[in-house]
Amino acid sequence: MTKLGYQIPSFTYPGIGPEKLFDVIAAQAAAADRSGFDTVLLMDHLYQLPMLGEPDDFMVECYTTLGALARETSNVRLGALVTGNTYRNPTLLAKIITALDIVSNGRAQLGIGAGWFELEHDSLGFEFGTFTDRFEKLEEALQIILPMLNDERPSLTGTHYLAKDAINQPPPIGKIPIMIGGSGEKKTLRMVAQYGDEANLTSPVEEIGRKLDALNAHCERLGRDRSEIIVSQQLNICIASTHDEAYADMAEFLGSRGMDLATMDDATKDMIMAMVIWGDADEVGEALSAVLALGVDGFTCNLPANGFKPDRVELLGQTGRAVLDR
Repeated sequence: MTKLGYQIPSFTYPGIGPEKLFDVIAAQAAAADRSGFDTVLLMDHLYQLPMLGEPDDFMVECYTTLGALARETSNVRLGALVTGNTYRNPTLLAKIITALDIVSNGRAQLGIGAGWFELEHDSLGFEFGTFTDRFEKLEEALQIILPMLNDERPSLTGTHYLAKDAINQPPPIGKIPIMIGGSGEKKTLRMVAQYGDEANLTSPVEEIGRKLDALNAHCERLGRDRSEIIVSQQLNICIASTHDEAYADMAEFLGSRGMDLATMDDATKDMIMAMVIWGDADEVGEALSAVLALGVDGFTCNLPANGFKPDRVELLGQTGRAVLDR
């Protein structure tokens, strides 16, 4: 179960071409594996997201890469944060997750969400549909995937998907944790209460209390034991050995995106820097402690500015683990 997850959200690194790319990815995963993280997660996207880069920035396919990382790690669980349900038929996804579990010797988890990146769908030929369509698809998919992962043979004649005595052999080595990502109070958190083992919140931290109240209400209505569900908060972080090094890493990253902290007006700079928890280990640890105090069980963290530096990943793992172990 994810209480301290490391997400790799970007695959465009200074001076790194395709031939060296996996080495950098694997080094991050290995640093997470030895430093206190319990899970390593990849974004399930085929184009880079607007807040992180351009559509044609490098983006490797999620599950192929996770399968390779299974041989580069020993301890961490491996999964997507989160799988876009619209990209794969649910029966195929169940087989993919099962294969990941087998090649990792029982360390797979399924993170899943409804999907949202319209440009990616339109460009690559995936049906996007309406908001309602995507959530209907997600619920139907869960009704197929979960039984298949439990060594059952589900049948479903749905609006969007069809399965008939769907076989999944060999079965997973053990129980696959199900993480549902997102913060929608009516649909997403209801699905967490009904189907999930974990929720990953993507809302601002000031909304955590309200999200937890909504999840609690769904659990009560459905008769689900709320204590069975782990809740993590997604966070963007920039950590380094010193405050100044962390600032320099942020400045370098933003500069690569065409934003110059040195010439930026104070209001814009404050707004951008507030989107990220940044600083040395003490500063980041204090901020993580404040988020934990709001009622979540842990965090999923990414390092968009400097995650390609394994020492930063290791420092974040040690810092996060120290916060959780207090």
